[in-house]
This record gives sequence, structure tokens and C-alpha cells, in this order.
Amino acid sequence: MIAKLAQRLPFFYGWIVVGVVFVTMAISVNARTAFSLLFPPILDEFGWERGVTAGAFSFGFLVSAVLSPLLGRLMDRHGPRFVMEVGIAATAAGLLLATFAGQPWHVYVTLGMLVGAGTTFTGYTGQALFLPNWFVRRRGLAISVAFAGVGFGSIVMLPALQAFVERHGWRAGCTLLGVTVLVVLVPLNLLLRKRPEEIGLAPDGDPDTAAAAQARRVNVVDTAWAAIDWTLARAMRTARFWWIAVAYFTALFAWYAVQVHQTKYLVETGFGPQEAAWALGAVSLAGVPGQIALGWLSDRIGREIVWAIGNLGFCLTYLALLALPAYPGAPLLYAMVIAQGLLGYGMTSVVGAIPVEIFEGRHYGPIFGTLMLSALAGGAAGPWFMGFVHDTTGNYTLAFWVAIGCTVVSTFAIWRAAPGEVRAVAGRVGQHGAKPEPLRPHLPRT
Repeated sequence: MIAKLAQRLPFFYGWIVVGVVFVTMAISVNARTAFSLLFPPILDEFGWERGVTAGAFSFGFLVSAVLSPLLGRLMDRHGPRFVMEVGIAATAAGLLLATFAGQPWHVYVTLGMLVGAGTTFTGYTGQALFLPNWFVRRRGLAISVAFAGVGFGSIVMLPALQAFVERHGWRAGCTLLGVTVLVVLVPLNLLLRKRPEEIGLAPDGDPDTAAAAQARRVNVVDTAWAAIDWTLARAMRTARFWWIAVAYFTALFAWYAVQVHQTKYLVETGFGPQEAAWALGAVSLAGVPGQIALGWLSDRIGREIVWAIGNLGFCLTYLALLALPAYPGAPLLYAMVIAQGLLGYGMTSVVGAIPVEIFEGRHYGPIFGTLMLSALAGGAAGPWFMGFVHDTTGNYTLAFWVAIGCTVVSTFAIWRAAPGEVRAVAGRVGQHGAKPEPLRPHLPRT
């Protein structure tokens, strides 16, 4: 049925897949981001230590990190429909069961483990395992449009959720989110397929001919590297694999540390709860044009430069937050929102493209899943570290400077991984001299 529909559409079915991912990301990722809004009322109700409570978010990332390699294997064996529906069920269960929480471990199991694991399946990690298969020439643009759903969902969902929570309480907010996840996402994700070949299509909607397949291979720069049948064991013996792991750990450390603690920090700095909630949503709204523009740009100038731009955005974000106590007011708040959303969130447009262009092959799922273990570990460490530093020192200053250092390390690491030396993006094929050439003996870069 899907194959017949795809053949009759006046446009490439891959854009339907992009649309499904857009909506799924809009709801599921923001179900996890909503922890930042639930965090203050949970603290107010129970009076737990900030580090202990924020640790639930970090615990969810640790569980996700453990599951991440399994996620790659599940995707290889069962495809995106199975993986997404499992993630949807886990997310909804976590949100609905959280309404019965009365002890810290209840929050750890529900909003931490279940929501964290579920949104890993339906979020950046799960989607990046199959979405790059649908595009080659427009890979950066397609991924950025799909992942921009996070920003769209944030500006629609988060301020509304904040108002709903203020009126009805955080438990009612969890119920609303859980029901929304089930009703919208369960039927929608039945439209997914892992590869265009499953329904008789080719990537980018190009003709499925030998000549078209040869044209798609013209972006290969290092033919010997690209010809290797990459398994997880082979990939882990290369320096490129570990540089990507370092880059992803440090980037997610900086990203999720500010995401979890931003709302509380802004309130303590003198902004109202609604202003702080607006800032969280506005960051993601700014991320919509930022992700699309940087994804489009990455198809022309390369993934490394766009990754550096994204890290610059988070670096500027932390500098603005450090300056806010001395210069409170709208200008720095707007600067923080723009830097974080317009630039920082642009990293999502290449997070799935970088490893696939280095280790593309039959066994890519476990490779990417293992790499995301490092990313998720960073996402877990960041919020916990921020809370620990605040509980220990009474402020976030040291933690903010550590996060700035992480952005520098992450930028350097992706330049060392050098995906552009394996496959050139569409805009650099001619400039890079990418062309098919005879295979030669080659050892993986170490």
C-alpha cells in the first residue's frame, strides 16, 4: 500500500518520512525538554535537593546510553516502525505513571528512565539511524528540516504547558503530555520505512538506475576507506570513531546542562516564571530557521564548519548567562536565546550526517548506537554536574566555564574526525576533487 502511494505521489516519499519525523520530534523531544518546566514545581512540592531532583533527568540519559547500542541493532533487525512505537509506549507510560510520584526514585523511574529511554528511541538517536538513508545530495537539508520539529513543538507546547501547569499542577501536565504522545504518534509512525529501496525508490527521489547509483558515489573522496565493510569492532579501532565520541560527549554535556537548569537560573536571576518559560521555547523557535539554514549550508561547505558554528552558539550562550547577573535585562536574554537556538541547535542538522558519511555500511546501526552512548553519557553528566556544582558552591559559575571548555573540545574533535576527507558534501564535490578512483591497499586511520 505504501509502495503504491509513493509511486503516485507528485513528490518524493522521503519528504513524507521527513514530515513524520518532524511531528514525532516536535512532541517526543519536547516531552523530555518539559522536565525543565516540571523541575521547579517538583522542587516546591517535595523540597528535595536540586542535585537529587535534576539527577532524574541525568539518570534517564544513563539508561538511554546503556540502551543505545541495542537501539542500533533493533533498527537493523526490525526497522523504524517497531523502534518508534516502542519508544512512544515507553514515553507515554513514563509521563502517565509520574502522576503517582511521591519519592525521588519514582521520578527517576518515570520521568527519568521511561521518558529518557523512550525519547531516545523517538528522538535524535533513533531518527538518525534511518533518516540519512533517504537522502544523499540533500542529506543535511532533510535532516535539518525533520529535526526542526523540535523547535516548532517547543514554541507551541512549552509556553502552553507552563500555563497549564501553573493552573492545574505538574501532574496534570504529565497526563496531558502522555495522552498527546499516544493519540498523535502511534498511528503516524506506521508510515515510516527504513530505506527508499523498500518501496521501490532511490535516495533523493533519483531514478533507480545504474547510472544514477554511480552518480551518487561521486562524493566519495577516500575510496579505500569507503570500501571497507565497517563493523563496530573495526570502527572502534580507528581514531575517527573516538574523536566523534569525544565530540558528541562534550557537545551534549554543554547542550543539556543549560537546557535543564536554564529556567531555574533565569528565575533566580530576576526573570518571571513565564519569561523563563518563554525563553526556553524561544530558543527552540530560533532553532527552526537556524537548523534549516545550517543544514542547507552543511550540504555546501561541509559538516565540520557547521559543527563549529553550533559549538560557538553554546559558547556564546554560557558567556551571556555568566554576564546576566551583572547586566540583567532583555538584551542579554535575547542574545542568549539567539546564540543557543539560531546557532547552537544547528548542530542537530549534522549529528546524524557526520558518522554515516564516515562509517556508512551494512553494520552502521550498532556503530551509531555505540557512538550515541557517548553522546547520551554527556547529556547525563551535564545536568548532574551543573546541579552538583550549584549545591556545592551556591552558584553556576564554575560549571558554566567547564561547559565553555567542552564546546572548544567538541569543535576540535570533529575537525580531527574529518568526515569531509571520506565523503564530500554536494557543494564540495567538484572543489574537493571527489571522484571514483581505483581501489588501493589502505589501513584505517588510527
